[in-house]
Amino acid sequence: MSILPILATRIVIQKLARAGFRFIYAKGSHYFFKHSITNRITSVPVHGGKNIGRGLLSKIIKQAGLSVKEFIRL
Repeated sequence: MSILPILATRIVIQKLARAGFRFIYAKGSHYFFKHSITNRITSVPVHGGKNIGRGLLSKIIKQAGLSVKEFIRL
C-alpha cells in the first residue's frame, strides 16, 4: 500500500506554496511553480475538478525536490 494519497489539485498547490513555491505562469491547463531559493520549477495539471493520482503526485514531488514525508507533513 502506498503512503501517497490521491489529492485534489488545490491541495497539491497549497502544499507547494507552503514549501516555498510561487506561481509563475499557466500554459493551457498546467500551472507552473518556481521555488525562489532553489530555482526548481514544477508543473501541476489543473483539469477541472479531477484529482491527482499517486503516480503523478510522485513525479510532482520529485520535480519539487521534496521527499514524500516532507510533502505529506506540509
